Amino acid sequence: MLDSSTKTRFWVIAALLVAATALLHGTNRSAKLPLRQPLTNVPLNVGNWKGTDFPIEKRLITVLGVDEYLNRGYVDPAGNSLELYIGYFGSQRSGELIHSPKNCLPAAGWEWVRTGKLNLAVPNHPNIEINDFRIAKGLQESLVLYWYQGRGRAIASEYNAKFWMIADAMTRHRTDGAMVRVIIPLRNREENARELGVKFLQAIYPSLDQSIPN
Repeated sequence: MLDSSTKTRFWVIAALLVAATALLHGTNRSAKLPLRQPLTNVPLNVGNWKGTDFPIEKRLITVLGVDEYLNRGYVDPAGNSLELYIGYFGSQRSGELIHSPKNCLPAAGWEWVRTGKLNLAVPNHPNIEINDFRIAKGLQESLVLYWYQGRGRAIASEYNAKFWMIADAMTRHRTDGAMVRVIIPLRNREENARELGVKFLQAIYPSLDQSIPN
């Protein structure tokens, strides 16, 4: 038996999904909002990190449905590495929604070892809450830091992101948004990987703010 709070949560989520589907079907002809600046303006050199772009195959871009993306690997002099992915949608429509890493990474063979949240301090901006997950595939383990950004908000929760997408579609006629994700391979302690990821994101965040529309 489900308790009353669980039932309430279920019906709220169900209503949200129904509303989102109906709304997005009705906005299929809405204009896409362009980026403020190209994602290629995100610097290749970030502190000691040196970046290399890795283009994604066209067929995968079609599956993702993104309007613009950045897929880049960074390494530092100590041999640490991380992967930065940004997928931007000028508008989210029925069948063209931001893909959650909770679905994409398991589809690629990764398993969730731990899930959680992290409070990230960023320059000239209130702290933002982001997802802080640990994943594994065989003997490989990585830390995943990600969130949804757009229309003046940075949001960790998929459900909250959908709620605000619906609210902004109704009040601002906008559904644009992006998913920002960093994957850091674990070389030793998880805390070390998290520290690397946090410092990298703090350095890169002003560029994201300049590119993704508020």
